Amino acid sequence: MPTLDPRIDAYIENSADFAKPILARLRALVHKGCPEVTETIKWGMPSFEYKGPFAGMAAFKQHCTFGFWKAALLFEHTSEGDAKFTWGAPGRDPIAAKITSEADLPSDAKILALIRRAKKLNDEGVVVPKEKAAKKTPPMPKDFADALKKSRPATLHFEEFPPSCKREYIEWITEAKRDETREKRLAQAIEWIAEGKNRNWKYQKK
Repeated sequence: MPTLDPRIDAYIENSADFAKPILARLRALVHKGCPEVTETIKWGMPSFEYKGPFAGMAAFKQHCTFGFWKAALLFEHTSEGDAKFTWGAPGRDPIAAKITSEADLPSDAKILALIRRAKKLNDEGVVVPKEKAAKKTPPMPKDFADALKKSRPATLHFEEFPPSCKREYIEWITEAKRDETREKRLAQAIEWIAEGKNRNWKYQKK
């Protein structure tokens, strides 16, 4: 029998009706594909651990997300169709997945194959390569920091963003020449970040 964290039971129960079956199905599949996994809550969202960080999921107002910690390695040799199923990994640009219904999910067999592949990576102790030295992230503007504090989802996602994503948002906001433009960019940035999107998400392959 899997060991279930009652906090995740509560998280699912308190989620929107559309999200409940999605989260319950993903949770059950994680336990089926990796029976030794343990549950916890990190950054306010359900997380799974197995010999280190393993996977996580979250529910928002109109969509859910699910991702593997070592997504950068897990999806290295898979089709683009798999890419929608992850929000990325540390040191890599995140890919925002939007799961609005169970119909958006791959088949159970495909999900289980990914879970078992992720388990194998942790069994073998494979680590995500560190990013090469990148440009230094500019100082965080006060108005941007204040806006982030007003949105917990945005704050959590921004903290997980790699330096390149943080830098792109900060530069986009600070480069605005008019106050009106800056205010519009701030509002748009908070909306996108709360959904786990990087600055150039529109140009990523779907």
